Amino acid sequence: MPALILPQKIDLIGGKILGNWIKFCLYVFLSVDVKVKGVENIPKNQNFFIASLHQSLFETFFLQTIFNSPIFILKKELLKIPIFGWHLKKIGSISINRDKISKENLGFYDKIVSTTIKTKRPVIIFPQATRTNINEKIPFKKGVSKIYEKLNFICVPVALNSGIVWPKSGNLSSNKTIIISILDYIPIGLTAEDFLKKIEENLYNEADKIT
Repeated sequence: MPALILPQKIDLIGGKILGNWIKFCLYVFLSVDVKVKGVENIPKNQNFFIASLHQSLFETFFLQTIFNSPIFILKKELLKIPIFGWHLKKIGSISINRDKISKENLGFYDKIVSTTIKTKRPVIIFPQATRTNINEKIPFKKGVSKIYEKLNFICVPVALNSGIVWPKSGNLSSNKTIIISILDYIPIGLTAEDFLKKIEENLYNEADKIT
């Protein structure tokens, strides 16, 4: 709670600490290891955004330890959750109301562009738009291709299998390994249709390998 009235930097550091704390707790209490593959694929001197699969609450916290304080793109309802939602807002998350067209929604992509350029932090989006079961392969939302077009940044895909430990519903599992796989980036210049097809294919193919 005190972090809510302190500078944003404190909350961003807190996010990294929380991600590592969850990793520690999973190891101590459930004998779960966390393995990160492809760290070398994170661009060092180039603007990029992240498109990640979403199976669990785990990656919401842990990806903050891998990337430089990413800006989350999320549904507006999450900001209304007491304490948790307040911190999401404090760290600069960008929300959208998916149920209606509003003036705020019309400026959604422009806000992403301006915020990314201003903060130098990468945007992260979950193109499935919801947590999925481990073997569920729902079509990606077209919003991720719109962000690709508007930002004109390369895209770093992230596949994962966190659902084997911390599923969308049900109990947590023990004695398993969560794998976070950072893939080669997708370059700029593709059409929206080709990009959407490529990102979906790359991520689901990698998910099959690590599940």
